[in-house]
Amino acid sequence: MVRFSGRASLVRPWPEQATAEAGLLLLVAAAAWAGTVLLARGMAGMTGTMGLGLAAFVPVWTLMMAAMMLPSVAPAASRYVRSRSGRRAAGTAGLAAGYLAVWAAAGVPAFGLAWLAGWVTGRHPGAVHVVAIAVIAACGVYQLSAPKDRCLMHCRAPLARPQRDGWAADWGVGVRHGAYCLGCCWALMVILIAVGVMNVAAMVGLAVVVLIEKTWRWGPAAGRMAGVAALALAVAIIWLPWLAPGLHAAPPIMMG
Repeated sequence: MVRFSGRASLVRPWPEQATAEAGLLLLVAAAAWAGTVLLARGMAGMTGTMGLGLAAFVPVWTLMMAAMMLPSVAPAASRYVRSRSGRRAAGTAGLAAGYLAVWAAAGVPAFGLAWLAGWVTGRHPGAVHVVAIAVIAACGVYQLSAPKDRCLMHCRAPLARPQRDGWAADWGVGVRHGAYCLGCCWALMVILIAVGVMNVAAMVGLAVVVLIEKTWRWGPAAGRMAGVAALALAVAIIWLPWLAPGLHAAPPIMMG
């Protein structure tokens, strides 16, 4: 296991990072939350890909990730752009664009998993219970793993400053940071397959877990607690299958 003693000091209190750059990312996240909630109102109770094709699913997924992930990136982004020369707004935009590009790319395998979940729901309803338990248990195991610790360590550390200035360099930093964040948080996002991709309550809960993991002094310990909670939820689903609503409704008809 990777130890985090001494690493917690890398994450500073929010008041020290309340900059215009952080505020910009939070405004984008707020707008993304508003859009996500509006979309979710028309997709409540839908399983699998919610009737969306890949071309529609990926933008919706990216909007969700912007809402859930940008608040946890804001502190690191704020520190990074203050260390750079040139326009801070452009640097923030480049960093955020690179970061979200990684999560947009992750929407492709997410679509595949969501489609598979919808297929299982419609064709093999008896296996749904097992799938829900396996998905959430896998999340719990990963939360307690060494790869999770390593990726979280990078997510909590200050962003490395590139040798060159410019938007492309900022974009590259965002891509690298996004890759570590994907490695850190992918298992949490897979939970959405079991509880419903557009389950707003679940999204809020997961976003809070991510924010705590990345910015709180005891974030790594909180992440492990979330892993234990996921394992407990997997066990509870054995007797309470309604805890995984994303796999228990009739699958929607695919649309283009």
